[in-house]
Amino acid sequence: MIRRQARLRREFLYRKSVEDKERSIKDKKDRIKRALEENAPIPSDLKKDAVEIQKSLAWDDEGGEGLTTSEDDEYRWAMVEDPKVMVTTSRNPSSKLKQFAKEMKLIIPNSQRINRGNYESGQLMEACRANDVTDVVIVHEHRGVPDGLIVSHLPYGPTAYFTLSNVVMRHDIPGVGTMSEVFPHLIFEGFTSKLGTRVKNVLKHVFPVNKEDSRRIMSFINKDDFVHFRHHTFKYVDRELQLTEVGPRFDMKLYQVIRGTLDVAHMSDVEWVYRPFMNTAKKRKFLAD
Repeated sequence: MIRRQARLRREFLYRKSVEDKERSIKDKKDRIKRALEENAPIPSDLKKDAVEIQKSLAWDDEGGEGLTTSEDDEYRWAMVEDPKVMVTTSRNPSSKLKQFAKEMKLIIPNSQRINRGNYESGQLMEACRANDVTDVVIVHEHRGVPDGLIVSHLPYGPTAYFTLSNVVMRHDIPGVGTMSEVFPHLIFEGFTSKLGTRVKNVLKHVFPVNKEDSRRIMSFINKDDFVHFRHHTFKYVDRELQLTEVGPRFDMKLYQVIRGTLDVAHMSDVEWVYRPFMNTAKKRKFLAD
């Protein structure tokens, strides 16, 4: 079984590398084509191969722009069947983290919560693969306060790492409503960049396709690189829409995305990682002014 998983992962990584090369070639073709159409100078890094690339443009078919292959799309089966999600915690969880994991289980339909026990990440992921689990959600804590969330898609990734802040449990929200377990409507706002689209795919495919008559809403609002999560139900009273927060609520901040799963994180390519100096551009401009 281990050899088979290793072989399948090697084949997957090989297909990914081939597609990365093809994507790089397509990017060069697009840049040269754009320069020719706008009668602009050829980019300096493409001048050496510009003639050969220009000749190959005549062989490209139209109408296939923006398409991805099935090997490149980790979520190609996402809409075929409902996701099967496993929720667990870090080792030796506190009572508050256990409560938070229970609430995460209620947030995500078709999810199951298990006790972590002494399972290592490799054992945990193998057990999930054997039971056709599509996503693994792990919550972490610091001194009894939930401060981390990991979402790992099976069987080959990606895996997204988030920090958690401003966590408010259901029982701490005044006038909290009852927890509905119907498939929710999802609202994503501010996920416009390439990275934002990637994070949106990681989050939305944890949830099944919503029902039309569902009155449950989950909002992911991206503002200043913080994703604010809110959970509401709604109803109409005298033709007026009334929202009721049912919790929990928390803020997430992405700090890393890798192309593999949690058990092979040390061998996986880092797709994106947060660096503190990324946020200094505005500060330098402010100081310069």
